[in-house]
Amino acid sequence: MSIFARGENGTDLAGAQLARQATASLAGLLAGLGKSRSDLAKAMGVSPGRVSQIMSGDANVTVRTLAAAAEALGAGVEIRFYATPESAPSPQPLRGSGLPSRL
Repeated sequence: MSIFARGENGTDLAGAQLARQATASLAGLLAGLGKSRSDLAKAMGVSPGRVSQIMSGDANVTVRTLAAAAEALGAGVEIRFYATPESAPSPQPLRGSGLPSRL
């Protein structure tokens, strides 16, 4: 099934999964840098409550919010698209070996 054919539930589920991945990655970066959520809030110029919303994984986090968090931590963000097995084209049957046949 293509992403364009997904119902709202499939899209909502995919969005929630992306949000959880982003917040887990952000939490890992914070831990690796030895920084707290409070440190992140100060660096971003937002309230600790806003950082808690972002880190909950339930908030609809925008790309701009992710970029702001990355900038505040001196880090980068990478977003990439890739084909999933269900979106990859199906293999075509082989029609000969491609080698010339001998008569």
